[in-house]
Amino acid sequence: MIVGFGPGLGAAIARRFARDGFAVLGLARDPARHAALASPGVTLAAADAGDPTGLAGALGGGADVLVYNAYRATMVAAPSALDPAELATDFGVNVAGALAAVQAVLPGMRERGAGSLIFTGGGLALDPTGWLPAASLAIGKAGLRSLAQVLHAELAPQGIHAGMVTVAGTVAPGTSFDPDRIAEAFFDLHRDPPGAFRAEIIFRG
Repeated sequence: MIVGFGPGLGAAIARRFARDGFAVLGLARDPARHAALASPGVTLAAADAGDPTGLAGALGGGADVLVYNAYRATMVAAPSALDPAELATDFGVNVAGALAAVQAVLPGMRERGAGSLIFTGGGLALDPTGWLPAASLAIGKAGLRSLAQVLHAELAPQGIHAGMVTVAGTVAPGTSFDPDRIAEAFFDLHRDPPGAFRAEIIFRG
């Protein structure tokens, strides 16, 4: 399941997993916008990462692999101008939504003793000063990175792999940050064997 499905990285991740035989469910706020991206291996459904209850319902069937690719960003002239309410809303999607998604699929993974929880990180978590107008996104990605690492420490001994692909650049087709190239990193992280789970891949192109 991919939370935050869209025509860029989300669709590329879906294609990569479908190519290996996975039945992929892509969740988006408005899946009709992306209907052309559905395929025999990829189906779409509606879910809002800012609505934890609704998101949990959409994920209720469980998953072998959960990819959390959703984000929300409020752009401002300067970090000091960021509205606290907007920051809280952004953080709700960027971090709390990820936790809600994990909690929805974790019972099934624990029952099987296996599963992958993979989060889309960003270079702003490594250097939040690189793009000051996107301060809320930098804060959210830093929080998400922390969440991924504490989940990794908790769940790896249970055979469940929590990890992050930190994309340290701008995603764009035909570049070193082509979505299909980044999607390979997601699949590689999922394939880590028990006992050698990585908490993070930093994708630098």
